[in-house]
Amino acid sequence: MMDTTENRSEAAFSAEMERRVARLETRFYDWNTLGFQANVDTSYRRAQIRYIGTGAAGVLKDDNTVPAGSFTFSNMVLPAGSRGPLHVHDDAEEVFFVLRGKKIVMEFEKDGMRCTKVLNERDLVSVPPGVYRSFHNEGGDEALLAVVIGARQPQLPNYHPEDPIHGTSR
Repeated sequence: MMDTTENRSEAAFSAEMERRVARLETRFYDWNTLGFQANVDTSYRRAQIRYIGTGAAGVLKDDNTVPAGSFTFSNMVLPAGSRGPLHVHDDAEEVFFVLRGKKIVMEFEKDGMRCTKVLNERDLVSVPPGVYRSFHNEGGDEALLAVVIGARQPQLPNYHPEDPIHGTSR
């Protein structure tokens, strides 16, 4: 049998690990985080569901998430027809993994060169720092993406000069 000190240490360890668990029933669709973008163009309407850290959408603190160590993790709900603005993260890689959905059209730009890639369910793209990216749900149904950003507290993105959101701030 463990002595009292060992029991306390095990209890403290268990409590610490519980703080690192984010359960589905405690998550919520945050439609407001990116609402400033939807105010410019309603096609930008989408929701963030935070799990680890707060991402790069301008939320500075969320006590309902697992603290970020070296990356953030969230889900993004993309209604049919919705899109994200053409933006760049200069400080971090960003990964998009399609959990549910089809025909997510990704656009990329760097140094004047552009290309598009179409992602479907269980497809993934890793976008390095310094590459502009946007996405558009051209499928007929709502899509759900997992989003990982490779920084504990990523900087706010910069929006492409040709995007309607350029010059807008939170």
